[in-house]
Amino acid sequence: MVDIKENFTSHIIDLQAKNCKSIEKIDKKSKFKKENWKRPGGGGGITMVLENGNIFEKAAINTSIVHGKLTKLLKQKMSTEFSNFYACGISIIIHPTNPFIPTIHSNFRYFEIYDNKKRINEAWFGGGIDLTPYYINKNDIIFFHTFLKQKCDKYDINFYNKFKSQCDQYFYNHHRKEARGVGGIFYDYLGKGDKKNWKNLMNFQKEISSSFLKIYLPIVNNNKSLFYTESQKYWQELRRGRYVEFNLIHDKGTHFGIQTNGRIESIFVSLPPKVRWDYNFIPEQNSKEQELINILKNPVKWI
Repeated sequence: MVDIKENFTSHIIDLQAKNCKSIEKIDKKSKFKKENWKRPGGGGGITMVLENGNIFEKAAINTSIVHGKLTKLLKQKMSTEFSNFYACGISIIIHPTNPFIPTIHSNFRYFEIYDNKKRINEAWFGGGIDLTPYYINKNDIIFFHTFLKQKCDKYDINFYNKFKSQCDQYFYNHHRKEARGVGGIFYDYLGKGDKKNWKNLMNFQKEISSSFLKIYLPIVNNNKSLFYTESQKYWQELRRGRYVEFNLIHDKGTHFGIQTNGRIESIFVSLPPKVRWDYNFIPEQNSKEQELINILKNPVKWI
């Protein structure tokens, strides 16, 4: 298990550097700003942020490697009697300028809890990747889901359907009764209590987390040159408001970061730079904007 911790920690650090370099190459304007930070309770991370780019209005690719003691509340949520933990992960959030390019989010993490003799009591992987479009492009969405299914099927034929369903359930704004986007895959506590399958699960975690550019860049290239109007940009900013609502109200990662005394700037770096909240905004019937809402109200089986 120690080898898994070291292996995956090294993987996310390498992945952060690779993805930042590739995003800069595509954007051709802005560069990532790097900030190292320390967590008072133990550990820290690297926050990489690109702003006001040519293609990307904001991009954040962050790693965190933290350890210390769980709060009483987190111990209850994780159903553990022990406090000492280690967690490492990488998160990628991209808010494009063009409203025809979807926002994308991914997060991949590894967690260990230790007993009172500092032995590993429990360990698991978590993660996922999901797409938040502002306008529906079925070809892009089908490509996205097909890619994920192929990766999942390589390791377990049941992974995609299970993780797709969990994604639809998790990335859901209950107070709005609508999904945040068109889903993807999401899983947590993967491998918990299943030591026999750890090598396979780590290979899955590493491969799916390394697929970010392969799954997103074709969608970016398909849409980056499309003309858009001010009203379509306005709609993007309205929908970004729903993204913010989910992250602040429902997201477990946000809550975990705050409850473990994480760095607030790094926790909130996922939020888009320009957002609108118009009172009781209702899109026109039979419009492209209404098409999005209809799909978000009823999660679709894309493949």
